[in-house]
Amino acid sequence: MCCLYGIFTCLYYLSGCFSVDGMTQSYELEFGLNEWLVEEQHERFLHDPGSVDQAWRDLFTSSAPVTERERHDSGTVSDHAVKAVRVAALIHAYRVRGHLMADTDPLTAERRGSHPELDIMAFGLGDEDLERTFVVDGFAGQVAMSLRDVLRVLRESYCGTVGTQYMHIQSAEERRWVQRRIESPRPGADRAEQLQILYRLGAAEALETFLHTKYVGQKRYSLEGGESAIVLLDALLHRSIKTGVKEAVIGMAHRGRLNVLANIVGKSYAEMFHEFEDAVDIRSVQGSGDVKYHLGAEGTYRALNGGTIAVSVVANPSHLEIVGPVAQGVVRAKQEMAADGAGTFPVLPIVVHGDAAFAGQGVVGETLNMSQLPGYRTGGTVHIVINNQLGFTTSPTYGRTSGYATDAARTIEAPIFHVNGDDPEAVVRIARLAFDYRQAFHKDVVIDLICYRRHGHSEVDDPSITQPAMYDRIVARPSVRKLYAEALIRRGDISERQVEGALRDYRERLERAFVETQALSAPGRSPARVAPGDAEDTAVAPGDAEDTAVAPGDVEDTAPPQAPTAITEATARQVIAAQTTPPQDFTVHPRVLPQLRRRAATLDAGTIDWATAETLAIGSLLLDGVPVRLSGQDSRRGTFGQRHVVLTDRHTGVEYTPLNSLGAPAADFAPYDSMLSELAALAFEYGYSLTRPDALVLWEAQFGDFANGAQTVVDEYIASSEQKWGQRSGVTLLLPHGLEGQGPDHSSGRIERFLQLCAQGNMSVAMPSLPGNYFHLLRQQALGARERRRPLVVFTPKSMLRLKAATSTLTELTTGGFRAVLPDETADAARTRRVLVCSGKVFYDLDAHRRNSNLPDTAIVRVERLYPFPERELGAELARFPADAEVRWVQEEPENQGAWSFVGPRVRRSANRPIGCVSRPPAPAPAVGSARRHAAEQKDLVASAFR
Repeated sequence: MCCLYGIFTCLYYLSGCFSVDGMTQSYELEFGLNEWLVEEQHERFLHDPGSVDQAWRDLFTSSAPVTERERHDSGTVSDHAVKAVRVAALIHAYRVRGHLMADTDPLTAERRGSHPELDIMAFGLGDEDLERTFVVDGFAGQVAMSLRDVLRVLRESYCGTVGTQYMHIQSAEERRWVQRRIESPRPGADRAEQLQILYRLGAAEALETFLHTKYVGQKRYSLEGGESAIVLLDALLHRSIKTGVKEAVIGMAHRGRLNVLANIVGKSYAEMFHEFEDAVDIRSVQGSGDVKYHLGAEGTYRALNGGTIAVSVVANPSHLEIVGPVAQGVVRAKQEMAADGAGTFPVLPIVVHGDAAFAGQGVVGETLNMSQLPGYRTGGTVHIVINNQLGFTTSPTYGRTSGYATDAARTIEAPIFHVNGDDPEAVVRIARLAFDYRQAFHKDVVIDLICYRRHGHSEVDDPSITQPAMYDRIVARPSVRKLYAEALIRRGDISERQVEGALRDYRERLERAFVETQALSAPGRSPARVAPGDAEDTAVAPGDAEDTAVAPGDVEDTAPPQAPTAITEATARQVIAAQTTPPQDFTVHPRVLPQLRRRAATLDAGTIDWATAETLAIGSLLLDGVPVRLSGQDSRRGTFGQRHVVLTDRHTGVEYTPLNSLGAPAADFAPYDSMLSELAALAFEYGYSLTRPDALVLWEAQFGDFANGAQTVVDEYIASSEQKWGQRSGVTLLLPHGLEGQGPDHSSGRIERFLQLCAQGNMSVAMPSLPGNYFHLLRQQALGARERRRPLVVFTPKSMLRLKAATSTLTELTTGGFRAVLPDETADAARTRRVLVCSGKVFYDLDAHRRNSNLPDTAIVRVERLYPFPERELGAELARFPADAEVRWVQEEPENQGAWSFVGPRVRRSANRPIGCVSRPPAPAPAVGSARRHAAEQKDLVASAFR
């Protein structure tokens, strides 16, 4: 037995599993770990062969039976049995490491012929064993094979132009699924498929070379060198049509975007050329607009066999991978609207990455981590990495630590297929395999399309400066279309005349579109968005149909008209009853139960707090038929233990969402605890909100400060996407804010950063000081006219959540609406000598000081919405006071932070007099780290406001 034990000890480095599947039983042999199992089975076999499963008998006997002497010699195993185990280990090794020998790099002149860990000699096998037959028990669909045939199948399966990584997947079912598909014989492409591949390659190449000729020096981030990406997308969408997928959503950065828009989405060449001509009437631009390789579009993909599927490309800025979670949010929303049953995923998300970005940008890992989370699942994404083997000028040596650009995907156990971009037939095969895996398991899958970039990062860049050797090879290499056409001609599958005729026809189409564009290049004239040869097909960017063209600067900073937001008392009681009355067999946690009871009593007591007001806003919206989605870190309970929209049974752990028990016709409430992310999480909610304008979409930061981790989403999408792309979002950000001695990172939601981005009515920024006003604000956001809906940023409280002074009555909710300015109803206007204007929590400190110090000559006015700034309302309130009354803006934040720099000029205009600012001194951090120092600063700040 020591001999067999030694075999498995030698194979320890494999650290994988070999599956021996019998008729009735399956064993997972962990080499180097479970050798005891083999020893046990072999001992049983030596004493009584019938006592072990047939698979074990085959393994130990193979085609050469163990002799009687060997059977009774417990210290000896037959040579054939030993080598049978070694063959099994060889098969396993190829499954794990075969990709290291795969011919996946089109720029490599010679194939990698061998790898030391895959040499048969490393397994104690030699040339003399090549013709011997071994039991392989299902490998390649065979019971037994010669070693020579085993090696042939292994090399064809794992070392061709596709390298497969899947043995990191823990699910044996998924591994076996991939094995069967990879190791099975595969027929070559038929003539129809060959022609389709050639057509798509020709279309991709012709567009790029045409643009390169006609628009010399203009950036376009061409797909040249990676044209097989169009073939890949074509195969994915063709497969989608066959299986009944209703729609595909593509998220991608710049590289190849124009080609995808034209050849996949159906954007007309004339429109694209018009954009290159830059002949747009500046008076008709929605806001600032954006460069052509950032734009999105919607259209219809038409397969060559006549099938169609709706397809769109999501607009994306230069932040590359940030589009990934946005696309996931778009898809999630579309799936919820299109699903015809539980567990269906009728919309296919496709995310196209660059190799350097996939490895380098953290949002990729965040988005991958979302893929199986309850609130973010989209049924599996097909990730396509257009692997140029180069960043801008950065080689992989400097761009990543991992061996492959795609290694991040191993963290979620996604199968990864590395495919040579110069083998388009292999690209098609892998596209189908990836799609089928997604459909079978509803999980992410990655295709690493290894290709190259014929030009520099942009067409004005010279890449040979930093990669001379690589670009010497690229310059000398024919295009993938030319290589494929030559291969087809050599095989006799197509004639050279047919190839040239198809390419000439395509170029003529482009030339005609170009001539038409030249004739229409006068400003103000834009060609119809019609795909070539399809007069009815339009590719319209999201939001264009409803957008009114507004020149920059024409949009007024005014709030949209107020919608009716008051509710009836009956509605309020219905919502609170649902929230505070769990099922009879449900045990509420003893620390939560008193809160629910107090919440039920607040309606009559007239002490409605923030959490109760929010619950009433959400519940009443559900009864109004408005779906509500709430997500964030710990948001279901609430960071501060205040919300409890999802209850957990104290004994069973069963969860219960009270607001989903309101009954028909109430809409759905979807509260989720997000992963510990701001960047990808907020991007997802933004994407979701684009597709669900009918829903109130709330994203809450654990603390407002943490929103700075999602600054890219705020800058590139929330603040500017309407101006750039015509996209309208009603996403609402809830950012807990307030200086309460918790240190620099738990104090400020960075009001100043959001206000700096405010212009042209692009979003609303509010800091309400009353629960009732917060209630009306949320309902206004959901019920306001959709064509005027914009993102909303709310700086929500922390200590005010339980401040007795910060409560509202039921009447405040059943009457009126949101008030942008709260007047001082207690002040004697005639006696007022000082007016303090403020927002948020500091009001309660100021009011307490005024009462305690008996200072009736000071009025305190609250600005509840900072943008659009309510100059008219504030001006009317300040006009009540004497003209010589001093006006001061008061804020807790340092002078260089908070709202002062933004509101100062606006308060001054409203007051029609000079104003001062009371604040902390300028500082680089939002707050101090000492609670004692904070208290002293706050006391001094409040006192100085009255001096």
